[in-house]
Amino acid sequence: MDIENLIRRCKEHDKVAQENLYRSFSPKFFVICLKYSSSYEQAKDSLHDGFIKIYQNISSYKGNGSFEGWMTRIMINNALKEYQGKSIFVKIEDNLIPNEEISLEIEEEALSFEYLMTLIQGLPDQYRLVFCLYALDGYSHKEISDILKISVGTSKSNLARARLKLKETIISYKLNKMAREL
Repeated sequence: MDIENLIRRCKEHDKVAQENLYRSFSPKFFVICLKYSSSYEQAKDSLHDGFIKIYQNISSYKGNGSFEGWMTRIMINNALKEYQGKSIFVKIEDNLIPNEEISLEIEEEALSFEYLMTLIQGLPDQYRLVFCLYALDGYSHKEISDILKISVGTSKSNLARARLKLKETIISYKLNKMAREL
């Protein structure tokens, strides 16, 4: 079934079409939810709630832009709602941000996707949200500051701290792996 037909049928509340939409996109969207969740269970709940919002709002999709992009935005916003109203960010003045960026270089052979997701989920909420929005989903610091209602400086600081924490964890993992191999 082509996507336009699937969208039309979902707008008509066709349960079979909704199930097809879910089966087609749930694996990808679960990964998105997992990035923004602190646990597997929270990600499952977020995925479920996200699809309900997609079904409820599908009539507002007018065909402008990518349908998958439209759904992705709903999934990300839905996953972020978990953090609304919570004070998880430490406010940082823009002039306190170091100018250098911490790079995260990972050799291809080193880490599995599952392990990387575990590392990302292990980050404190404020670091994980900014890291995922910036590094994984391509949002700018300005967009992140608008979405999370934080300053651009806070976004940059939390990204730098997330990268540093991930880098430290990966180095520790590699050192432990090397020690076991000796």
